[in-house]
Amino acid sequence: MLRAALPALLLPLLGLAAAAVADCPSSTWIQFQDSCYIFLQEAIKVESIEDVRNQCTDHGADMISIHNEEENAFILDTLKKQWKGPDDILLGMFYDTDDASFKWFDNSNMTFDKWTDQDDDEDLVDTCAFLHIKTGEWKKGNCEVSSVEGTLCKTAIPYKRKYLSDNHILISALVIASTVILTVLGAIIWFLYKKHSDSRFTTVFSTAPQSPYNEDCVLVVGEENEYPVQFD
Repeated sequence: MLRAALPALLLPLLGLAAAAVADCPSSTWIQFQDSCYIFLQEAIKVESIEDVRNQCTDHGADMISIHNEEENAFILDTLKKQWKGPDDILLGMFYDTDDASFKWFDNSNMTFDKWTDQDDDEDLVDTCAFLHIKTGEWKKGNCEVSSVEGTLCKTAIPYKRKYLSDNHILISALVIASTVILTVLGAIIWFLYKKHSDSRFTTVFSTAPQSPYNEDCVLVVGEENEYPVQFD
């Protein structure tokens, strides 16, 4: 009974410890550096890139933005091995005609790019960007897409979760330490219980009544009485 009750006691503590260190919204998200990523594999028909973006905002995120070579490589590797995405992924980028530059939908700074070609003379109105999975390069394309085979979303880890206060760290440490202590204590109690049970079982048999005769003594039965005969 003790062994059966112990997991039920430890599970809430383990859940609390896991919640204390979890950074992404759920296990379906993947963390890299200070952000969480999810690939929505559902193919949808859209009228504009805003319809694609709504897929991400419905999950509390925005379309993907990429800010360094390491992040670009992480996305490529995860798309190939885990997400199994299409050959081209629509990036969360648009061309702003007001200042003639590309910008991210999530309002982050454009600190990195990986364009496969640069043509200053091309018309960039209604131009979006796509990540080519095989090469890892970006290419320009029309924003007026009719359908997408999957949407890649990204959200930043909240500041208050990324930099836990000292109290939260202490609570997490205490929860984990308590879990370990209870596990060890439960194992010790179970061991002592089993040892006590085995000892009592042995004592019962060791105190059972013994025959008053030894191996050299036989019982001779007469016609009227019984008496032991001892052989020398």
